[in-house]
Amino acid sequence: IFLLYVGLPGPPEQNSWFWGDPNVTVLAGLTPGNSPIFYREVLPLNPAHRVEVVLLHGKAFNSHTWEQLGTLQLLSQRGYRAVALDLPGDDSPTSASQVVGITGAHHHAQLIFDLEVQNAVLVSPSLSGHYALPFLMRGHHQLHGFVPIAPTSTQNYTQEQFWAVKTPTLILYGELDHILARESLRHLRHLPNHSVVKLRNAGHACYLHKPQDFHLVLLAFLDHLL
Repeated sequence: IFLLYVGLPGPPEQNSWFWGDPNVTVLAGLTPGNSPIFYREVLPLNPAHRVEVVLLHGKAFNSHTWEQLGTLQLLSQRGYRAVALDLPGDDSPTSASQVVGITGAHHHAQLIFDLEVQNAVLVSPSLSGHYALPFLMRGHHQLHGFVPIAPTSTQNYTQEQFWAVKTPTLILYGELDHILARESLRHLRHLPNHSVVKLRNAGHACYLHKPQDFHLVLLAFLDHLL
């Protein structure tokens, strides 16, 4: 139910160009099922870790957000491969505003990481929970770690379903997010292998409000997984 694209051959058609930071490669291609995919990728400057980070985004954002925030570049500097995906839209694959109401969830369940990502750590803020949580429930054995940031759709799963997920999880949320953060935390706490970090004076998009704190916490979690 989520198109994480891991472990399958690369897209048969692919073009790349540079936009913004010259170290960030923007790629577009087709999956084996002829679904368009768009993503930004940064390879580690000095490969040091086998963990690779896949970053999703919320409704008002896209993969470029992680480049603008410096997350892709920072992960590369620390020896991690980082991939930021554009979630699909009804009209444009790069339109985050079209994510709500997307159909074909069963089709997306057939796509398990088309980017040859291994030992993936999935970062899932806000609306991307609609995609990440179904994948977590069905394919958690393929994830090395999970970082939910006040994701949606947590209410769709039972306490028993959360208990069954053994993936190491870092639950992140902003102190000033009084609605979705609280709701998601109430359910995510049932994950048996989790830690919780609250970013002070930050709202729903806490990684934007406190980027330095967010990066420090994320890097500490990734380093702990090694």
